[in-house]
Amino acid sequence: MNIYYFSEEISFRLKQKRKISTWLQRVIWQERYTLNQLNFIFCSDHYLHGKNITYLGHDTLTDVITFNYATDAQTIFGDVYISIERVAENAKTYHQKMVEELYTVMVHGLLHLLDYKDKKAEDQLIMREKESFYLNQLRPILK
Repeated sequence: MNIYYFSEEISFRLKQKRKISTWLQRVIWQERYTLNQLNFIFCSDHYLHGKNITYLGHDTLTDVITFNYATDAQTIFGDVYISIERVAENAKTYHQKMVEELYTVMVHGLLHLLDYKDKKAEDQLIMREKESFYLNQLRPILK
């Protein structure tokens, strides 16, 4: 499997990597895409804020940013940057476990690479439905 996990400016290790990778690969397969390479980079607010300014021109904190390098349609080749600090803060805000919020953000980032958008209200609804659908598939894998 060509799914990799890194950290920048923080000490973070994803638990159950093999199971999470299997789940992510299933999401890709169900969306009828082929996996080339998928990198998850867990980082600090500071690190991701810098990426947000440099590459997107947004001077705001965010929980996830994706970079799509695929040159072929229906192929996944990209980076998903996730601020662990934002994920922890959002978990408190949404009253859920940190790990649940992390999985939500991970699949959200992947959905962006699968060409789902979330700028318009109707796109946000589709994105939330997809997140929920795929998160429900993860629960049995983790048991």
